[in-house]
Parts: sequence; structure tokens; C-alpha cells
Amino acid sequence: MITYLLIAANVCVYFFAQLPLTSEREVAFLFYEYALIPARITAGENQQAFLTSMFLHGGLAHLGGNMLFLWIFGDNLEDRMGRLGFLIFYLICGLGAGWAQYATEPMSQVPMVGASGAISGVMGGYLLFFPRARVDILILFIFFIRILPVPAWLMLGLWFAMQLVSGIGADPSTGGVAYWAHAGGFMLGVALAVPVWIRAGGPAFWGRTEGTPPNPEARYPLVRTNVPQVRRRNLRKSKRGPWG
Repeated sequence: MITYLLIAANVCVYFFAQLPLTSEREVAFLFYEYALIPARITAGENQQAFLTSMFLHGGLAHLGGNMLFLWIFGDNLEDRMGRLGFLIFYLICGLGAGWAQYATEPMSQVPMVGASGAISGVMGGYLLFFPRARVDILILFIFFIRILPVPAWLMLGLWFAMQLVSGIGADPSTGGVAYWAHAGGFMLGVALAVPVWIRAGGPAFWGRTEGTPPNPEARYPLVRTNVPQVRRRNLRKSKRGPWG
């Protein structure tokens, strides 16, 4: 329930507060007031931006990607933590992710927006509870379409490693992806989920659930990956030409 309310809140903010803005000046003013700008925080201004920036996004693709990940990983973790517990967990992860990014470049003038820090925390908690869950990855290559299921520990572990490596090599003063917000939110999510996991039985919880959520495995009956084939008999006829 909370997962869907969070998705609705992010979507509503984008479509009713951001999308109607018609000029770059209006967008800049919105981001100045509500995005996380490290230099303003250092100056003692706009502390509420740690919270408000979590509900702003840089575009429709940014919003869609974040909400997809929240939808995939949020509901199972909410079931384990309860509605209020999950909401508090989500907000703390988002605030902590903002602080992690701020600490890397406290004098930066680049605004930071997006729910990805909080969602990274959700992914960290999900990894602790359901390391053997199957995460479906869509592979597209010309006519080749495959749904590749991989274990959550592999997919999320590689994702976390990529955030660390990218964060080390990135220049936070130039903007771009907030890698340290992702990494910080993920680590905080794991840490905050540990007490709940221990109350659920710790390793015994994995033994009962086999490290997977209770949802049935997803099926994709409409996915087709075969290129239409020409029958051998018809191919032979075509080689003989119109004269037989």
C-alpha cells in the first residue's frame, strides 16, 4: 500500500508541479527552492531540501526508471516491515542518501533530485531478505528478445559495485548521476533492515523462505524470441526458379 502511495506521490509531483512549468527560469526556481543544492546546505540554508528533493525528477525517463524499481522491490519489503515501518525506512534511506552525496562535494552548486537514493535503500533491504529471488532482466538485440532471470544477490551486488566504482571515478561538481547517494542509500538500507531480519529469524528466515519472496514466479507468455523460419521444402522450390 505504502509502495503504491509513494509511487503516486512522485508521479503527481512530476505531472502537477514540474511538467506544467513552461520556461527554464521557472524550472530553475523550482529546483533552487526544493532540490538539494550542497552549497546552500553548507551555507545553512534550505535544510528541508533533503526531503523535498526526493520527490523531484529530472525528466520522464528518470521518473519512470525510479518508479519501476520501487514497484519491483518495494512491496515485498513492505510486507516484511509493515506499512509504517516501511515508510519510515524509505524516508530515512532517502535522507541518508542525500547526506552521502552532499558529503562528497559540500560546495557544489549542482542540484540533486530524485527518489533513487531512497529506492537504493529499498534494494539493499530487499537483498538482505530475499537474496535468492529471481530478478528478470530484459535483453534486446535486433530481433532477439530474452527475459533472463538472475538471482537478486548477483544483480544487486553488481549494481552496488558499479555505483562504488563510478562514484570513485566521477567528478561530483559536474553533475550527472548521484553515485554516492545510490551507494550510501544501499548500505543504509541493508543496515536498517538487519534488526527486522533478525526479528524474523535471521538465517532461519532464509531457511524457511529459501531467500525468496512469496510471490509466484512471473510468466511472460507474449514474449517471442524466434525469427520466422522458412520451411526447407519451400526453400528448395524457390531455388529452382519459375521454370521448375
